[in-house]
Amino acid sequence: MKAFITRKVGMTSTISDDGTMQAVTLLSATPVVVTQLKTQDTDGYTAVQIGAEVDKNVAKPQAGHFKAAGKMPKIVREFRVDELEEDLAVGTELTAEVFSVGDMVNVTGTSKGKGFAGGIKRHGFHRGRKTHGGRSYRRVGSIGSMYPQKIFKGKRMAGHLGDVQVTVRNLQIALVDTEHNIIGVTGAVPGPRKGIVIVKGVK
Repeated sequence: MKAFITRKVGMTSTISDDGTMQAVTLLSATPVVVTQLKTQDTDGYTAVQIGAEVDKNVAKPQAGHFKAAGKMPKIVREFRVDELEEDLAVGTELTAEVFSVGDMVNVTGTSKGKGFAGGIKRHGFHRGRKTHGGRSYRRVGSIGSMYPQKIFKGKRMAGHLGDVQVTVRNLQIALVDTEHNIIGVTGAVPGPRKGIVIVKGVK
């Protein structure tokens, strides 16, 4: 199963043998533990649940759930699979070695929150003219005519920007450092430093 829970470290660049420079995002890939295996017979679908990091304050229901794994993870995610691998069992520890250089992956993170933003910043609207009597510079402008005498849902206006789940598809694994628990992914990854990033292999 090629899936992992990581945290964003930052960006760097690598130089290939032919001299081309490539932007790489470094992800902290500390070992994760398998906390549950779901099957078609018991749960109605097949999935692997893994947990990362260590939680100091675990509620009793979660403590009972994680008891079989032998660890109390802080972050838990579930990944659906077609079939379970034979060597997977509850309590199995997975490292960055699940990925190899050249693997294609989808990366999911939470984008940076920008707070309340206007139409220009949020949607790329053009500003109003600043000459010939124009007084509407950065405001949205007309949001509807007389009919139907209401504003349709989804109208692009000012509002909350960012802090949403974003998935970047078909990135490539540039490096795997098992000694320092680091995975390098080509290109940019959504979210701030130390943000949780889910890396999942492309089938």
